[in-house]
Amino acid sequence: MSRTVPAPSAEDAGRRGSSHGLLLTALIVAVIAFQLGASMVTPALPEIAREFDVSASQVAGAQDLFFLVGGVAGVVLGRLSDRVGRRRILLAAMVTMCLGALIAALAPSVPVLIAGRILQGASGATFPVTYMLLRDTMSPARFGPALGIVTAINGGVGGLDGLVGGIVADTVGFRWIFGAILVVGLTAIVLLRRFLPEAAPKDGRRMDWWGAAALSAALVCVNLALSKGSAHGWSAPLPLALLLAALVLLVVFWQTEKRRTAPLIAIEHLRSRHVWPLLATTLLTLMGVFSAINFTFVLLSQDGEFGYGMSATLSSLLYLTPPAAIGLLSAPLTGWLAPRKGWLVLLRTGLGLSLLILLGTALLPDNRWLLFAAACALGVAYNGLAMTPLNALGVVVSPKDAPGAVPGISAACFGIGASVGIALVAPAAGSGTLGGIEQALWISAGFTFLALLTACVLRLPASEDGDEAQA
Repeated sequence: MSRTVPAPSAEDAGRRGSSHGLLLTALIVAVIAFQLGASMVTPALPEIAREFDVSASQVAGAQDLFFLVGGVAGVVLGRLSDRVGRRRILLAAMVTMCLGALIAALAPSVPVLIAGRILQGASGATFPVTYMLLRDTMSPARFGPALGIVTAINGGVGGLDGLVGGIVADTVGFRWIFGAILVVGLTAIVLLRRFLPEAAPKDGRRMDWWGAAALSAALVCVNLALSKGSAHGWSAPLPLALLLAALVLLVVFWQTEKRRTAPLIAIEHLRSRHVWPLLATTLLTLMGVFSAINFTFVLLSQDGEFGYGMSATLSSLLYLTPPAAIGLLSAPLTGWLAPRKGWLVLLRTGLGLSLLILLGTALLPDNRWLLFAAACALGVAYNGLAMTPLNALGVVVSPKDAPGAVPGISAACFGIGASVGIALVAPAAGSGTLGGIEQALWISAGFTFLALLTACVLRLPASEDGDEAQA
């Protein structure tokens, strides 16, 4: 005789909805804490240099190391969370963020400030671990919109974080920026301890530290090569030596993974159409669209000879804040559409639209209002339709035996793509001519076209929740 299982009551459904809301709130506060550490400090760099009476380049090292350490931490700690649990890693990341903020706020010298920023960068696993937690704890219908909200924060807190950072630095000093980050980080710790449930680790096997070390060292060499190449020229011995070292380390990583019984990520997964096209698409998308918005657009708008001659504040308000603010609205909408249209459809649509927008700017770069419209449109096409699926797919395509592998490596591709893109368009965009700006925009459009091609190669693995059907 069959037994009828009663449907959940409205009270039970409401209680679960409230639980998900509180968990999402805790995770949002955590990612805001990390994002503030990434974006609020940038406009304060000149004020920090004046405070310590050093050059701006010396202070810029604090920001470079923050992102470098963050990329390495995303790769290593994302995979480590499979072994020791997501909750433990995320709480440790927030504690490290707070400790780094405290040290930076009280720093008596630049070396101490840099030490604080390195500690803050060690919390770089915050975003990939949050994506995995959303996937672990929420249904597909809830996962999309929730991830869209987090993705919007990853692109900047509505475009206001950098603006507020500049205002705080100008009025009360840069130390209050780190004080604000500390307060948000402590709040995140309290909320995570209260609302983030304990969960059993996904994988009880030993961590592949050799593979993690080889891949991390390769990432460090790539980032240093980009930094030294932009400063000393790409044909200089040091950048070339660093790139060669990175290549050797990647070969070591590949050979190490082939021999490990529990690798960081198995070679067969890296070779599959589920993984390598996603990593390539992420890298190329950042090289293309990010470099255009965050470098070429800004250079064009502020140049007084061939550009628009705007101040830094006006340039930010017209060309940086709109795409971030619009992305804050469009990214959650993309997450809501994903279960209905499919992640791959939305990704390809976003990249296709981004390509068309960049082609328009390359053809008519001297029209400031066209550039403004392009920046706004990229808030939908890039920050919403493209970036949200890229973050989601890092979780969706990750192999069942290593769910923390792809999100961490994908997060590193975001940082490397942004650095490589700016480094490659900088000679053209900084040539001091409108023709150079046009060339830089064509280069960005070319990378975006390649990203669209690799996105068309990408396939989703079959899964129980129907991700393959959504492709």
